[in-house]
Amino acid sequence: MTIAVDFDGTIVEHRYPNIGKERPFAFDVLKKLQKEGHKLILWTAREGRLLEDAVKFCHDNGLDFYAVNSDGPAITDFANAGITRKLRVDLFIDDRSLGGLPDWPTIYRMVKGRMNWPELFGHEDNSEEEEGFFRRLIRRCKSARSRVKTSRKRSHW
Repeated sequence: MTIAVDFDGTIVEHRYPNIGKERPFAFDVLKKLQKEGHKLILWTAREGRLLEDAVKFCHDNGLDFYAVNSDGPAITDFANAGITRKLRVDLFIDDRSLGGLPDWPTIYRMVKGRMNWPELFGHEDNSEEEEGFFRRLIRRCKSARSRVKTSRKRSHW
């Protein structure tokens, strides 16, 4: 499957023109999808140096794209890249989509066609590696939620 992925608000928090912090588990899920054979295209409104910075940020986090703002192989000459009006992809992942952006573990389940945890672990075609991947994500989600609750109690808003 070919998947177009937005950058600001999707892979990272909105801080445009700066690069925000990674949205929890974005790189984990995107690298997992890529490892499973999906072609990922970075589809963003960023141009020029801001686009180069986004591509470099993803690369530094272990994610290189099949293409950038294009249907074709990854573009390295961003100044002359041009932007395709409409990509020929199977799926768009974007925070501006109707209904908003789910968390990244949910996005993975949606791409895989599995909509809830019991279904995910109940399918016969789950590999041990896939189940281990999700068990690790679940533990990290619980740990992150716990840290957020603790930090909110300490804040004086």
